[in-house]
Amino acid sequence: MVNTATAPVARTSVVEATGVSKRFGATVALRDARITVMPGESHALVGRNGAGKSTLVSILTGLQKPDTGTLTFQGEPAPAHGDLDAWRSKVACVYQHSTILPELTVAENLFIHRQSASALRPIRWKELRQRARDLLREYGVDLDPTARARDLTVEQRQFVEIARALSFGARFIVLDEPTAKLDARGIARLFGKLRDLQAQGVAFLFISHHLQEVYDLCATVTVFRDARHVVTAPVAELGRDALVEAMTGEVSSATAEWAAVSPAAGGRLLLHLDGLTLPGAYEDVSLTVRSGEVVGLAGSAASGSVQLGETLAGLHRATSGRATVAGRPLRTGDVPTALAAGVALVPEDRHLQGLVAGRSVEENATLSVGDQLGPYGTVLPSRSRLFARRMIEDLDIKTPGARTPVSALSGGNQQKVVIARALATGPHVLVAIRPTNGVDVKSKEFLLGRIRKVAENEKAAVVISDELDDLRICDRVVVMFQGRVTAEFDRDWSDEQMVAAIEGMAGTHEKEALDADQH
Repeated sequence: MVNTATAPVARTSVVEATGVSKRFGATVALRDARITVMPGESHALVGRNGAGKSTLVSILTGLQKPDTGTLTFQGEPAPAHGDLDAWRSKVACVYQHSTILPELTVAENLFIHRQSASALRPIRWKELRQRARDLLREYGVDLDPTARARDLTVEQRQFVEIARALSFGARFIVLDEPTAKLDARGIARLFGKLRDLQAQGVAFLFISHHLQEVYDLCATVTVFRDARHVVTAPVAELGRDALVEAMTGEVSSATAEWAAVSPAAGGRLLLHLDGLTLPGAYEDVSLTVRSGEVVGLAGSAASGSVQLGETLAGLHRATSGRATVAGRPLRTGDVPTALAAGVALVPEDRHLQGLVAGRSVEENATLSVGDQLGPYGTVLPSRSRLFARRMIEDLDIKTPGARTPVSALSGGNQQKVVIARALATGPHVLVAIRPTNGVDVKSKEFLLGRIRKVAENEKAAVVISDELDDLRICDRVVVMFQGRVTAEFDRDWSDEQMVAAIEGMAGTHEKEALDADQH
């Protein structure tokens, strides 16, 4: 994809942070960090989990005060800490987890706490809806102001958040993992909208673990590592290998490791799906997975692949078709039954589905193995601690201790806790849905290697993702489009082939080969 990012249009920066340091107790979150973003620029901020990105964002948005350093907007000192309206006029952040209130309309979300001129004046609903239409039209967002936010797509909710930020006068917007829940078409539309806004002088700080998106959208990239600024450079002058090396301090060797893995041959049949159907999600899906295999299930958000994986884990009940695990029938629609049959799930969203935020690492890691922690349904603390300690060592989870709240861990280590819990039951089949979503490049390599190890131990894994890096560890990849299996690839697929298949443009020869294999 050609990078069409808009170049800076003025010499005065929209934001400049210099010499910024921040400490939380004994932890140094930032040390002499700096960043400069120009008007109309899309500027990437990348780094491993724990590199200091989130702390910098909290300082740029006024949520935290730096211990040292200076911060300016358009050459003027940052507003006083706590002056919310002043900060809103300078900067806004669109977070990965939406701040849109689902039960309110688009118009109400756009002007929340600003529905009328004062608290004593009644809301003039017709006028409010017209203000919303004008605002959306100004920024080219085609949405009905009366629509309930709960009925919007993830992409549409992001547009509402961006329009709301611009309505305060902000010309600098932080985008924190904005593509995490979008499919390829949604990402393309989002990037198109961002480029339109850049042409109007709006600047973006783009935070993402998907490095290809940095090259597709951004003109400049800043890398943080170990709480420090490492490099700022034009994206066009920093190759992918150099970028990864700047982020990690070492050269990535993941590609060679995956290429060295030999496909499984003649293993035991561990998963067999025959005509599985869930109305509105997928239809007549047949699939086999053998021991020693990692099979990819690729598809966009509307492909039905995620719902198929969730069905195997007991979250949905298929209306027709049959499924077996290790030769035994699997009754769908019941999580305990799926666990007992030997299916473990790494869910799509670790925050909503994978973790109990208020609980410790130990409690989260052992949720699925309560029957192993003591007799007659009891939990022996000593056994629980021992079990958790083994899992922490096995997955190399970076945590001060087993009793540390899981919410205190970095994204990559939180995902390791989720995978540790899934593996704790010793499943026949591990179903991993977008397993590296929102983790840094080194954590991604580790997690994918751990999934690969499942197959090496004569079990099987199904990786459900539209991320090409995730799919590269697979022995073969089955592609779904609009609820049906449309293509299958062995290990020698190209990026162009896979993207075309995911987008519903699989070649005729691929479909014919798949049909012949199934019959």
